[in-house]
Amino acid sequence: MSAPADQAALVIGSVVERVFRSVAEVHDGLLAGYRAAGARGARMCDRDVTALRGPLLALLAREREVAVGMGVIVAPGLLADRPLRMEWWQADEAAGRPAEPVMLEVDLNPASVGFYDYASAEWFTVPRRTGRRHVVGPYVDVHGTDRYLLTLTLPVIADGEFVGVAGADVPVARFETLVLRELGDLAADVVVVNPEDRVVFSTSARWLAGSRADLSGAADVHALPEPHWRVAVPH
Repeated sequence: MSAPADQAALVIGSVVERVFRSVAEVHDGLLAGYRAAGARGARMCDRDVTALRGPLLALLAREREVAVGMGVIVAPGLLADRPLRMEWWQADEAAGRPAEPVMLEVDLNPASVGFYDYASAEWFTVPRRTGRRHVVGPYVDVHGTDRYLLTLTLPVIADGEFVGVAGADVPVARFETLVLRELGDLAADVVVVNPEDRVVFSTSARWLAGSRADLSGAADVHALPEPHWRVAVPH
């Protein structure tokens, strides 16, 4: 493996782990709420999810350099008083200053034409199926910021029961900035692709985020175990 690919893999991994550390705190909050409901002999309710709001907003403020969205998405049918539930907050920069966070409002009525079926989204279905954390993207966030995003999610499981997922949204441009800041000057261009061969990050204008890249001819390719990305030095 080449030195540039090795260096890029280490930096990318550290940025991803930074986000997942915050997501793990969100995860722990939802898990604690679920277990507290069980301890009082009741099913988890809407108010238990709402109680996560304060700590969640504090985390989002702490990680505003990286994430523009953060929250929890509850497994359908888990709550006693609401069939579907999201507690997802978004905050972005406004004129160079942190904007006030706003709650993501989506249509959770299954009978509606605009129904947001979060239970079928990849960032929900994969962690539910595998029991492992997952990264989706880059993709255009048509339900929120209309930006290229990476969404990182972690399943919340209690005593074998799937409770939901905790996650964060990271703009691709912000991810690139953080990685480039740590990488400095490399001896060669590197490109990172996801399992669909879409570019997540690159140090060259030849490879734009979201475009497809054929790395079959690359001399040096390194696979990152989590997320399942490949780092390569293309010809």
